[in-house]
Amino acid sequence: MGFGKSVGKKDSLELEGTLASLLRRIRKVELGAPAHTTKSHGAALAMNHKHDWLILLFLAMVEVTLIITHPFHRFVGKDMMEDLKYPMKDITVPVWSVPIYAVLLPIAIFLLVYICRGDVYDLHHSTLGLLFSVLVTAVITDAIKDAVGRPQPDFFYCCFPDGKDV
Repeated sequence: MGFGKSVGKKDSLELEGTLASLLRRIRKVELGAPAHTTKSHGAALAMNHKHDWLILLFLAMVEVTLIITHPFHRFVGKDMMEDLKYPMKDITVPVWSVPIYAVLLPIAIFLLVYICRGDVYDLHHSTLGLLFSVLVTAVITDAIKDAVGRPQPDFFYCCFPDGKDV
C-alpha cells in the first residue's frame, strides 16, 4: 500500500484481521487484570531461563573451587616489609554480614516489590541479575587474588605481633 492508491478488498480484510488481533491482545492486558504470578508462570519462566540458572550453578562451582584453591605464595624479602607494616586492625565489616547486605537484603526488597506488584517476571529477572553480578564479581576477585598472591598490608604484624623482626 502506497500513498494515493486505493485499498483493495484483500488488503482491507488483512488490515481488519490485524486490528481484531490487536484488540484481543489489548483486552487481555486490561488495567487491574491479574499479573503473572509464581503459580501461573513460575515454572515455565524458570524452564525458559534454565540455561541462565545452569550458568549460575557453574559460576557457584567455580567460586567454591577458587575458595578451596591455595593462592600463589610470593616470596617476601626484608626490603619488601616496609610496604607490609600497616598496623593490625580488627575486621571493620564482619564476614557474616557481607552476604546479608549483598544478597539477602536485596532479595527481601525484590520480594516486597513482588508482593505489591505481583509480577513474577520482575522477581525472577531481578533475582537472576543480582546473583549473576554477585557471582561474577566473586569469581573475578578470587581468581585475581589466587593468581597474584600478594600478602595483606598488615602481613608484618601478623608474623611478628610484637613489632620486632628476627
